[in-house]
Amino acid sequence: MSVWAILAAAGSGERLGADRPKAFARLGDQPLLAESLRRLDESDWIEAIVLAAPPGWEEPAILLAEELGCSKVSTCVTGGATRGESVRNALAEVPPDAAVILVHDAARPYLIDAVIERVLTALNEGWDGAVPGLPVSDTIKRVEGERVLETLHRDSLRAVQTPQAFVAGVLRRAYEQDVSSATDCASLVEAQGGRVKVVPGDPRLAKVTDAADLERVAALL
Repeated sequence: MSVWAILAAAGSGERLGADRPKAFARLGDQPLLAESLRRLDESDWIEAIVLAAPPGWEEPAILLAEELGCSKVSTCVTGGATRGESVRNALAEVPPDAAVILVHDAARPYLIDAVIERVLTALNEGWDGAVPGLPVSDTIKRVEGERVLETLHRDSLRAVQTPQAFVAGVLRRAYEQDVSSATDCASLVEAQGGRVKVVPGDPRLAKVTDAADLERVAALL
């Protein structure tokens, strides 16, 4: 099957306190974007990649791909004001004959092929989409202001990661709705009645949000 990847890398990264967008913050000797881009390019599961870069950073993103020797990058689009809008912009560049679309966040650089395989295998089982997830160890409470309303059962909760994979037509239909508040692709597919499977994630797929996260991820590489 033809699998296209969208790499969302348009976040501002304000909490990093850097003088550049998050995707171009330094992770060791390379920009943060380099790690997930290289890993997607090297994956035998992926046919082609569409990048979504911050406005004004499209050319640096393409130059980085060339420096890394990433031959699968098809194009780089300008990201939107939200993640949902960035993915929608990239989705428009995925050809109609793509069977599956995998969406990954550059903010999760430690991408391993086993996770890609797990989400794609779920689609072969008949699911509309698949997401990697980890069990929640903390006690989670639903609150309203400062008042606790209820304690949720951890057994039914997962902390969801990317990459997320979807049947291409299902994802395209999901992105016809309002995407401005969507924090991931799966929530949009779920809202359309799509069946999404959760597969085992990986603790190393942590999201980089602040400088301390960068240090932790750098120690893994």
